[in-house]
Amino acid sequence: MSTKSFVLDTNVLLHDPDSIFSFKDNKVVIPLTVIEELDNFKKLNDERGRSARLISRILDGLRGKGKLSQGVALKNGGILVIEMMRQVEFPKEFIVSKSDHQILSIALYLKQKGENVIFITKDINLRIKAEILEIKTQDYEKSKVKMDEIYTGWRELKISSEKIDQFYKSGKIAVKDNFYPNECVFLKDEAGSSKSALAKYSPDIKALQPLFHINAQPWGLKPLNIEQKFALELLLCNEISLVTLIGLPGAGKTLLALASGLQKTVEERQFRRLYIARPIIPMGKDIGFLPGTKEEKLVSWMGAINDNLEFLMDKGHEDSKVEEKIDYLFSSGQIEVDSLTYIRGRSLPKQYIIIDDAQNLTPHEVKTIISRAGSGTKIVLTGDPYQIDNPYLDASSNGLTYLVERFKGQPIYGHLMFSKSERSILAGLASELL
Repeated sequence: MSTKSFVLDTNVLLHDPDSIFSFKDNKVVIPLTVIEELDNFKKLNDERGRSARLISRILDGLRGKGKLSQGVALKNGGILVIEMMRQVEFPKEFIVSKSDHQILSIALYLKQKGENVIFITKDINLRIKAEILEIKTQDYEKSKVKMDEIYTGWRELKISSEKIDQFYKSGKIAVKDNFYPNECVFLKDEAGSSKSALAKYSPDIKALQPLFHINAQPWGLKPLNIEQKFALELLLCNEISLVTLIGLPGAGKTLLALASGLQKTVEERQFRRLYIARPIIPMGKDIGFLPGTKEEKLVSWMGAINDNLEFLMDKGHEDSKVEEKIDYLFSSGQIEVDSLTYIRGRSLPKQYIIIDDAQNLTPHEVKTIISRAGSGTKIVLTGDPYQIDNPYLDASSNGLTYLVERFKGQPIYGHLMFSKSERSILAGLASELL
């Protein structure tokens, strides 16, 4: 099999700083223009800036093996080369001075030399341009997940009526099928009667057992369907340290997570603080710089969180003044909201952490967040993989779905995919029809 030459775009390196080690026994090419773009990104204080600085350190370390312009050996058997811009003939519609086209020029030059070139970029439009130039091109697929095969976290199982009775009597039932730890199960009578039960697989006893929180109504919130009951089980179990909730808008992901967090933090005192964060990515045109303190800036980005908190405070404590109650929880330190920009470098022990809109995170960013968890901390990530505002991510490549695929099977992990919207009839129709 002939060696391939993989030309990497800037966004691939920012998405995964270790991507240069992902092309075993092949040639990895980084255009010099990419280095120039990384130089601009390294000044930023967000995850892109940190990724750019990490890549620079990796490349600087490789300099000890030889000249990068001539090629250095990688630990996976491949070779890394940094290529200068080359003079190639572009169609007149291509503006040669554009950085994207300078990067493409390297791929075109190597192709004309006879190398088996594959251009790797997360930029859809740039992949189209590469195809116009008859250059083989692909998305970076190392962390991609097949959405039609993604783990749902629960399943329906038809058994006899007698076995359902036995389940209620003994508190467990052995199963032959392979189940993941903490996978939820809806037991139905195979004969078609209304008899049913809700269960969860326990890896300790290797059997299905009843939901421990079957009748839970955290902070006065009553589950409206089976999926919400399953979600509350995962959110309220102390032995489950990591939970992911994904699904369509209006399913109750954020609301259920907040209600459970308030119950565990404020009522039961199981955690020191309810810590809520989300990525700062605007939907549509950005409104630009916002004045004020960090807390005042975050008000504009935490609207969805505040709406849910107001709903819960009004529902669970109707005799209290909602705004005063919320202000007290914040001023007393029982709730903290933050941007994910500020989470890196922190150690967060004994906290109930909710990461909302996690579908806008890269796998590298998700790893950074989860590594912040201190002793006794529980992390909940919520999001809809089909509502992504990051231009270089999609339903298959975002950090949330990647996390689901990598963590399924771990005894401290629970996952639930929602298929029903409970926000309103209108919201449900919008998710289905639009």
